[in-house]
Amino acid sequence: MRIAVIVTTYNRPDALTAVLDGYRSQRDRDFELIAADDGSNEETRHVIEDCRRRGDLRLNHVWQEDRGFRAAAIRNRAVASTSADYIIFSDGDCIPRPEFVSQHRRIAERGWFVAGNRILLSEGFTEEVLTKSMPIHTWNLFHWFLAFLRKDINRWWPMVPLRFDSPLRKMTASVWRGVMTCNLSVWRDDLVRINGLDEEYVGWGLEDSDLVIRLIRSGVRHKTGRFAAPVLHLWHRDNDRVGFTRNQDRLDSLLRSDRVKALQGVSQYSATAADATGSMKQEE
Repeated sequence: MRIAVIVTTYNRPDALTAVLDGYRSQRDRDFELIAADDGSNEETRHVIEDCRRRGDLRLNHVWQEDRGFRAAAIRNRAVASTSADYIIFSDGDCIPRPEFVSQHRRIAERGWFVAGNRILLSEGFTEEVLTKSMPIHTWNLFHWFLAFLRKDINRWWPMVPLRFDSPLRKMTASVWRGVMTCNLSVWRDDLVRINGLDEEYVGWGLEDSDLVIRLIRSGVRHKTGRFAAPVLHLWHRDNDRVGFTRNQDRLDSLLRSDRVKALQGVSQYSATAADATGSMKQEE
């Protein structure tokens, strides 16, 4: 199966550099990486071009004009730019460990999406990691246990592996709360069938909940990727939540309905996106 990893980013080139280093160190190299750029400036473009020049990642750059927080829109544009069979969503401040892609590949199963989790780094530790270019994606469990004792991270146990075939993985089949697109994988045709993410969500929050609710309604169930593929989430200040109330109203409206398809989704970017095989012209 062909995998595309879609990483959102916005004007945080130092974090993106660390994230790209994590993907350059993946044990499973058979994937395409798409930087889904929500309107960053030239500094981010330079980071991406520098990484491309190294030639050890299949890296594409999909960009949209900066008109506020529009994560749903840039993810849809990225989905439309690839014909991969399977999509892994993450963020440009979430560093993957070397087995991240391979673990998602192993857990993937038709009829299910996979939701992983994250380990939060402290503010001080994040600054140290970025200023010193520390390769924390290569650390072993012992290093992370010491980091937990130093209070550099909020938890270390998500790195302890759980069997891929454990029945516990499917106990979350109808659970949508708590799923985040910083660590979520889904079959592309399942995603396109519900018209991707809903771009009516503008500003921070709840576009991922909307997506997961509609996936479950469409018959795609939730399989947990916890204790398999956590991401290392760099600290950042809270996002501006000025639009959160409107997004909550949108989610409440969805919950009162039986709607499955996004009102404004991925189909607008390519006629062939509707059949899960299309691509779009990248904006650069």
